Amino acid sequence: MSKGTRNVPALRFKGFSDAWEKRKLIDQLSLLKDGTHGTHKDGNFAFLLSAKNVIQDSIVFDDSDRKISEDDFNDIYANYHIKKNDVLLTIVGTIGRVALFPRLTVPVAFQRSVAILRTKPTLFPYFLALELQTPTIQSKIKARANMSAQAGIYLGDLKKVVISIPKSEEQIEIAMSLNRLTNLIAATQDKLEKLSILQRGFLQHFFAQTWRFSGYSHVWENHRLGDVATRVRGNDGRMNLPILTISAGKGWLTQEQRFSQNIAGNELKKYTLLSKGELSYNHGNSKLAEYGAVFVLKQFKEALVPRVYHSFNVSGKADPDFIEYLFESGVPNHELRKLISSGARMDGLLNINYDSFMNISVLLPSIEEQNKIARVLEKLKKLTDETRLRLFNLQQAKKSLLRMLFP
Repeated sequence: MSKGTRNVPALRFKGFSDAWEKRKLIDQLSLLKDGTHGTHKDGNFAFLLSAKNVIQDSIVFDDSDRKISEDDFNDIYANYHIKKNDVLLTIVGTIGRVALFPRLTVPVAFQRSVAILRTKPTLFPYFLALELQTPTIQSKIKARANMSAQAGIYLGDLKKVVISIPKSEEQIEIAMSLNRLTNLIAATQDKLEKLSILQRGFLQHFFAQTWRFSGYSHVWENHRLGDVATRVRGNDGRMNLPILTISAGKGWLTQEQRFSQNIAGNELKKYTLLSKGELSYNHGNSKLAEYGAVFVLKQFKEALVPRVYHSFNVSGKADPDFIEYLFESGVPNHELRKLISSGARMDGLLNINYDSFMNISVLLPSIEEQNKIARVLEKLKKLTDETRLRLFNLQQAKKSLLRMLFP
């Protein structure tokens, strides 16, 4: 059903046709509070959480989070107690993240960056949690926010936000339907986290040589990287090839994907022509790759890459995927660290020239063992990437349904 003048969603479950009612948020709540504004000394009784612990649809905390004393905990909850299925909404900093308060076995309190909303019997808590995530309500909340040094919305402004409410039966249909999708998203996130941990473990064990394939026991040999690598530079004048850049977290991306535009400009004619199976070292430091990142070109037959990258091939002398994973493991970092004389330059590039990079020492097994290690890691990476894509698609599906199932 398309939207008309009536307050109805674009998509509805069979049997529902009544217009939704518009109500101020405060009129549908029996409790609206924010967390503690006070300063509390460290203790060992209850966790004191903040907006950073509220991730969409869940609360995340561990032993590294602050704890407060039992007296402070009781002072915070002197006039109310947080309950299972209270709706949590981040209202300071990153505004608009939502979760239901779960059943916990440990005491938890919140700082003022989190609001606690308790619904009246006519409003299903999870339905409200979903509606607060819709683009319509998110924009209303952010429109009322104080966008100063640290963005925030006061409870007095939050309570004036107008929401749309159908009958209880339709609320439950929508909530239960989207709950299944939310649970699937959570399970996929959990799988992705476990795969990422598994990847790191495999990298650590393979390159520490604590795991070896049966039949391979020879000591890995020490080489200069330059012993197995040949420099790649220059181009043949073709400027109609894909123009790529390296992201430490995502590998090769087109400049449009990374920067939303082609930034090469007049420098393009100086870019390096890289062929499939060849590698580049982006010696820019970042949070994910303090000493830069190395990636093999896989998704294109040929591409143009920035000439500031140290590009090379290892054809016949080493497995290029093995070399990529070697750098991902962090094992060469102690060698790269020695080369950095004065930190990062103004452009973020580490002071590592090509000759110095080629002079670092790397431990390499036989080419056959390199192949075996690379293939195992490649299969695990493929599974991780497929899971990440599935998670993205599920999240996009939920966003689409939130737009269609709410006015």
